[in-house]
Amino acid sequence: MSWWSGFQDQITHDAPVGKQTWFRLGGRAKYLFQPHSVESLAAVVTRARQEDVPLKVLGRGANVLVSDDGFDGVVVRLDHPEFKQVQRRGEVLKVGAGVDLMPFARGCCSEGLSGLECMAGIPATIGGAVRMNAGGRFGDFADCVEGITVLRPDGEIERWSKERCGFSYRHSDIEDEVVLSATLRLTPDDPRRVLEAFDSHFVEKQRTQPIAAHSAGCIFKNPPNGAAGALIDRAGLKGARSGLAEVSRQHANFIVAERGATASDVLRLIDLVRERVERIFAIVLELEVDIWHRVREGTFA
Repeated sequence: MSWWSGFQDQITHDAPVGKQTWFRLGGRAKYLFQPHSVESLAAVVTRARQEDVPLKVLGRGANVLVSDDGFDGVVVRLDHPEFKQVQRRGEVLKVGAGVDLMPFARGCCSEGLSGLECMAGIPATIGGAVRMNAGGRFGDFADCVEGITVLRPDGEIERWSKERCGFSYRHSDIEDEVVLSATLRLTPDDPRRVLEAFDSHFVEKQRTQPIAAHSAGCIFKNPPNGAAGALIDRAGLKGARSGLAEVSRQHANFIVAERGATASDVLRLIDLVRERVERIFAIVLELEVDIWHRVREGTFA
């Protein structure tokens, strides 16, 4: 019996997951699992763990680069309505992990709920925003989080406090767990003021970042007391190319991919940038983008 037995209608074989990322490049996954319920998700996650099948969760794919040879495991997408539910009690909202972050944030702003204005221009699901503590210079997602619900690799559901999440700059302590939902506390405010702030942040993102291009957002985390983009710019790397991938001339911490680019083009450019910045400034840039390499059967990603 296969580990996905009983869930064939929710499994796609040889799925082009690279094309579902913001980069729109990279290889295929051996399996794509789109569960219809928490119960089916728990069953498949548990079986995958028992069979040592590598597993990843894909949201909007804004910070993911899939290697050209793909991912030899199962990719989970929480795009069923079961994972897109929103429950509200006053300024407290319980939001499913599959909810699209940016329209949700703008909707909250239009209803006079402040706190998510800083999410303007950040393509993510709620689950992805939790896992990486999405944000930018206007604020972080964790600022509004009261707690989350996760599915453990053994199929058990746990509720974590904000403190248990271990949020820091583009980081959480979530590892093999799958985020199911987040509980957010927002602040009542004037809808016009909040919506204007959201739209202003979005316009600023459009002005300073290549958000319409195929990229993964910021490639590197900012080092302590510095900005990765400024270091890359000072290293003379704006416009540097590898194949059909280029360091953005608009914002040096973005790599943009032209039609026909490969993941290998991007990876070579990442290596070039890291080597040059380390050589000039003695600073090792840490990746913000999550690179999905092909892994051998018998290992759990």
